[in-house]
Amino acid sequence: MSTIEKFNKHVVQSYGRFPLVMEQGSGRRCKDEDGKEYIDFGSGIGTNSLGFCDEKWADAVCSQVRTLQHNSNYYYTAVQAEFAEKLCETAGYSAVFFGNSGAEANECAIKTARKYSFDKYGKGRHNIITLVNSFHGRTIATLSATGQDVFHNYFFPFLEGFINVRANDINDLKEKIDDTVCAVMIEYVQGEGGVNVLDKDFVNAVFELCGEKDILVIADEVQSGVGRTGKFLAGEYFGKKADITTLAKGIAGGVPMGACLMNEKCKGVLTKGTHGSTFGGNPIACAGGLAVLERITSEGFLDEVCKKAEYVKEKLSECSEVESVSGLGLMMGIALKSKKAVDVAGKCLEKGLLVLTAKDKVRLLPPLTISYDELNDGLKILIEILEE
Repeated sequence: MSTIEKFNKHVVQSYGRFPLVMEQGSGRRCKDEDGKEYIDFGSGIGTNSLGFCDEKWADAVCSQVRTLQHNSNYYYTAVQAEFAEKLCETAGYSAVFFGNSGAEANECAIKTARKYSFDKYGKGRHNIITLVNSFHGRTIATLSATGQDVFHNYFFPFLEGFINVRANDINDLKEKIDDTVCAVMIEYVQGEGGVNVLDKDFVNAVFELCGEKDILVIADEVQSGVGRTGKFLAGEYFGKKADITTLAKGIAGGVPMGACLMNEKCKGVLTKGTHGSTFGGNPIACAGGLAVLERITSEGFLDEVCKKAEYVKEKLSECSEVESVSGLGLMMGIALKSKKAVDVAGKCLEKGLLVLTAKDKVRLLPPLTISYDELNDGLKILIEILEE
């Protein structure tokens, strides 16, 4: 029985998988079980921010595995304290709650916003505005928050208390932001929605209206955060700091982690017994996270991410099949003139390149450490396929 046959026999079939059995990875390249090599332009949907098995990251994780792999949150660990301090200092926040995923980080943000409002104003001020075309996770609460009808099926009833506003429509926002609203939740770059960047005027309106009414702003930076866009947080491009920011994906270099960052007025909202996570702040994940932060905050690192992004956009602009390129930094969506993104992704796989899709776009989320030689090798494959 082949690996894929064995896999399909025993693993729930909730994913559309490509026929690739990945066996080993190093740097920005990996090999399948037959020894075929692939260049990685997807980084595990943005999780392998330093590439496969980065040496310093692997050393940090392995050292922690041999020291203390887990303890419950009844106790303290130095590695979680150190990581929380560095993360809060880097992102400019007062406190953090650790979970295991982006959905968990967003669940924490939702609970924090509702409790903040309940504590201060009482019942009835619990609605959260999210944007049409947003994506916030696959739990019942985060699916309910997600502003895409395609996800609102099967799992009825969905959680009440979410109101959708059209992205970049300030009038729609003004009409729906009333005294029942406790928070507005946005993605500066709608990743799963097509790698679309919000308009700066709309973002300004969100923060202005929320500031007037003591409504919290939640920034879902699960995909865009931790250097992906060339800034540590995408909100830096807009000159804004949300009350709550959620992170996951690349935060720990491929080890499961989610983080919900809170400013000073939110840090005391969740009190003993109001929230928890068995594996949240796991020592192994925190060790991986520290290794990621040390690299990303090193001098010139994010400047190089921005330069690589401009280089990729320049190369893609010369391709006749490319309609446009959206996104920020190394978070890109390629709109095509005639080809289907899923077909392109399949052909790239055959030629030894891993890419992603986002709706009708080819999506690129290469490791932040990718070299120009690796970019050139991958772009050569991609552009040849696009121009066939």
